[in-house]
Amino acid sequence: MSTSVVTNGIDVDQLVQTIDAIKADQKLAAFTFRARSTWKEGTYNVGSIGHFAHAGGEDQSRVAPFVLEGDEPPVLLGRNQGPNAVELVLQALAFCYAVGFAANAAARGIELTRMEYEVEGDFDVRSFVGLDGPRPGFTAIRARATVSSPNASAEQLQELCSYVQETSPVRDCLVAPVPVETTVDVVG
Repeated sequence: MSTSVVTNGIDVDQLVQTIDAIKADQKLAAFTFRARSTWKEGTYNVGSIGHFAHAGGEDQSRVAPFVLEGDEPPVLLGRNQGPNAVELVLQALAFCYAVGFAANAAARGIELTRMEYEVEGDFDVRSFVGLDGPRPGFTAIRARATVSSPNASAEQLQELCSYVQETSPVRDCLVAPVPVETTVDVVG
């Protein structure tokens, strides 16, 4: 009976098997993720993230959708019932970096005892509210990692951080144009 190697909470054997499976059948690399938002009132919305498509079918591993609440702070006409959308973008980048760092560290045999990401972004709302101004999105985003490892050098962790940035799907969405198609269904 073999025992799996688990580093940083990542099953390294399963990670290698997943990579090998994708190498053998590239269709396994394709996913379609979904999110839904339902407006409640004012700037308050409730979102849900449930099933996703993978390998030609619907993944049923989630027994219930994840529920998120989104709102704006009072200065932007909200009631702070949840983070706003751009804060969720920053959190998505932090989550993505952390997942990439932990998994890639495990694949390299690097043990982590601490890892935190702080992400902040500069934003000007003028275009969003219909005034002349800079683009309606972030004008700059800064991320800072704090990492400790008992068996990796500072150089190894710096290189890993660079690799994680290069391979981060969320960072890629932020720095490279992604086609976005929006339609509206008007109902009675």
